[in-house]
Amino acid sequence: MKSTKILILLLTMVCFMSCEKTFLSPDLETGINGESYYANDGEIETGVLNIYDGIQGVNALKITNNNLNHAIQVEFYVTEMRSDNTRTKSSEGEAAQFESFTIESTNGIVADYYRSYYNVIYRANLVLANLGAASPEKAIEFEAEAKFLRAYAYFNLVRLYGDIPLVDRIIPPLDTETAFTRVSSATIYELIVSDLETAVTGLGDAGPKDRASKAAAQGLLARVFLTLGRYGEAQGLCEDIMSPGRGFSLESDFKNIFYNEGNDEVIFAIGFLPDSNDDSQNFSAEWLNAVGRTSGVNYVTADARASLDANGGNRTILSYREDSGQAGQYQVVKYLPNGDVSLGIPVTSPDPTSAGNDWIVLRYADVLLMHVEAIMAGGPSTTSSNALASFQMVRDRAGLTTAVTSITKEELLEERRVELAFENQRFFDLVRFGMAQDILSAFSTANNLGYSATDLLLPIPQVEIGLSNGLLTQNPGY
Repeated sequence: MKSTKILILLLTMVCFMSCEKTFLSPDLETGINGESYYANDGEIETGVLNIYDGIQGVNALKITNNNLNHAIQVEFYVTEMRSDNTRTKSSEGEAAQFESFTIESTNGIVADYYRSYYNVIYRANLVLANLGAASPEKAIEFEAEAKFLRAYAYFNLVRLYGDIPLVDRIIPPLDTETAFTRVSSATIYELIVSDLETAVTGLGDAGPKDRASKAAAQGLLARVFLTLGRYGEAQGLCEDIMSPGRGFSLESDFKNIFYNEGNDEVIFAIGFLPDSNDDSQNFSAEWLNAVGRTSGVNYVTADARASLDANGGNRTILSYREDSGQAGQYQVVKYLPNGDVSLGIPVTSPDPTSAGNDWIVLRYADVLLMHVEAIMAGGPSTTSSNALASFQMVRDRAGLTTAVTSITKEELLEERRVELAFENQRFFDLVRFGMAQDILSAFSTANNLGYSATDLLLPIPQVEIGLSNGLLTQNPGY
């Protein structure tokens, strides 16, 4: 956590998983364990912070142990680079499997993401198992926060891997049946909804943007309900967040969303600190040619550039730029660590490989567009005045002030693409809108890629299947 980061080696040793065991129930390797440590509010608070630390992940450019979790720092591979938005610069290595839709079950990034978020779930379960040591008032808050973060982890996993193991408690190392039994996505979603409803009830909005809040829980639950087709409930949640008294609004300058951290548009973000081995991120460097370890990843496709050029308005120049080192190659502008004088973007990290740019998980513009989607309720279009008002607010901020009189599903999907470009939403939007098959198939054909319908799910990591001794099954197509 950026604001209150106090995690120490003690908790890392308590909560980290042995690479020789399942990711879901690690053996404890120190004399201090969860039973003896979590004895009061202060100690449980460090456990809550440790959940955020799990999502934050480890800067792989600074701490190079490949067995550590990298979590959100590798999320762009399994989301944006599996869409029509981004690609590698050189089409080389394991990263290129994502852009070409040729992912193998042995892909280390796929395993890394899976491992990372089950570790987050373990950390959340550890807090939930020790709520009895908390004061009554703090127990409500701790439970709400831990369940929000557990739901966030499960929501990402179920959308990416499909049916997955459900672990809602601390399990012993030999409980392989729980660790390796895939349950239906519907059952996973039942836990996600329950956890988020608890979070909505137990959280307020007074804390920093890199801590869970009621608005964050409502926004995430609204997205879950949209995914499940529960549109009326999603609409109500969005409208509650949009209430004037909640304090959220669009930034007048699109650039400030990403470079004036903690602004009124941000609802929930994962915090990072510059020039810190423990609390910095490396994805900002990886997106820049020859700055990170890669030769350039998450580079902008011609398809995404065409959308932004046509419909981005003043967002376009602040979404991508040409690589100064190679004409015809284009980089993501959001989250630049080393600034850009021509765009008025400040330097956020003197060392780009130790970037401090926060990762925004949920912001107000997203809520406004989810509001439109909820009102549309799976239909082909809407002329609802409430939907038009929300849609127009996002367009007006982009300098596209022509009055909108109706919105089609395709127009909403396009607006989400240009507003939330490179924020790891495109792939999920395509799937949720029921348009992934057509759009990705056409994109694959046009670019001579290998997309097929089974590519909508990632493979279950082969290392997990091996650990399960045959209990864990593979997704079709792998």
